[in-house]
Amino acid sequence: MTRSPLATPAEVANYLHTTVASLAQQRYKGTGPKYFKDGKRVLYRWSDVESYIESRLMTRTDDRPGAA
Repeated sequence: MTRSPLATPAEVANYLHTTVASLAQQRYKGTGPKYFKDGKRVLYRWSDVESYIESRLMTRTDDRPGAA
């Protein structure tokens, strides 16, 4: 089964093992995955979620995110 290219905050939170409230804080701070709004609905592109994960990869504990 293929997934839609768009995801809800609940789907992304589940995928990232976090909470919807944590994603909301990340949106507020500008530190999470890119998202867009359709009216009042917040949606994420899976490609942006994957890019966010890639940007946070590290190989050592003293690395900065994205240094991998």
